[in-house]
Amino acid sequence: MRRPSIAVIIPAHNEQVLIQSTITSVLSQLNQDDRLIVVADNCTDATASIARAAGAEVVERFNLQERGKGYALDFGVRHCAQNPPEVVIIVDADCQVGAKSIYRLAAACLEFSRPVQALYLMKSPSGAGLKTRIAEFAWLVKNLVRPSGYAVLGLPCQLMGTGMAFLWKDISSANLASGHIVEDLKLGIDFCRTGRPPLFLPQALVTSVFPISAEGLTGQRTRWEHGHLGVMLSEAPGLFAESICKKNTGLLALAFDLIVPPLALLTLSIAAIFIASAALYLFSGVTLPLWLSLTGFCMLGFAVMLAWSVFGRQVISLASLCYAPIYALLKIPVYLNFLVKRQVNWVRAKRDE
Repeated sequence: MRRPSIAVIIPAHNEQVLIQSTITSVLSQLNQDDRLIVVADNCTDATASIARAAGAEVVERFNLQERGKGYALDFGVRHCAQNPPEVVIIVDADCQVGAKSIYRLAAACLEFSRPVQALYLMKSPSGAGLKTRIAEFAWLVKNLVRPSGYAVLGLPCQLMGTGMAFLWKDISSANLASGHIVEDLKLGIDFCRTGRPPLFLPQALVTSVFPISAEGLTGQRTRWEHGHLGVMLSEAPGLFAESICKKNTGLLALAFDLIVPPLALLTLSIAAIFIASAALYLFSGVTLPLWLSLTGFCMLGFAVMLAWSVFGRQVISLASLCYAPIYALLKIPVYLNFLVKRQVNWVRAKRDE
């Protein structure tokens, strides 16, 4: 398969701790004519100088009014316009790119003329506690199990923010310049609308590590989950109507995937419905809601156990997984904050030094 010309864009905001390692994992996979561009976005640390010393092409951007990854990506893409590549690959500044993944992403993107999403996994750091390991399993379900199922059915996946490959003609005309906190999710929807649904490629791997600090982990999860829930509420109803009217199967699949809440919230919701149904049964004797909610509980438990048995054994033990309901309860403040103090602006998660 022909190897297209490639530009890898890494948006980076104050990433001096991890940027060199990320660059090293990418540079080893590039040819002489390929480009590795680091967009040092509103940096106040040594990100730019470290990236240059590591061998990257660095462009610096300063605009305190327009903050966020989307603006940095737009800046990097426009920087490529004078000498555009055939394929643009986006990698976050805290990620490691698996061997041969750059070529696999670029080749698949060229072959299918669609955006291509690598398998993006978050790993627990050494010595991580139970909460982080449960979060790793939940991430595995969201980013491997679910998109693998959609791929078997010939349906698209959501874009995951890193390990994404695009044809130049597609990404150069995309609406990137925004401060949206889940710009990748909206970008995948936009491509589905135009008949180019993202393709999942698990043979390409990108990994990152959860923050060790409680502040960093909470900030990261809040941004992801508030962003997901915000898009779910604002976009999902219109997506269903649009996909049905236009007979767009890919968009309909993304709409269904979008309305699946985060695993912890899904567990809490089903538990709340079961408790309410049990109370209704005790006071009125009505059994149908109780049986339906119990069926939902059993289906969720079966699905989680099946995902663990096939994919999650190396991530978490069965005994540790039994504490997942407690983990879900601990996340109630995140969901309450969505109702009263929703995060709507992009905020970089605190990194471990």
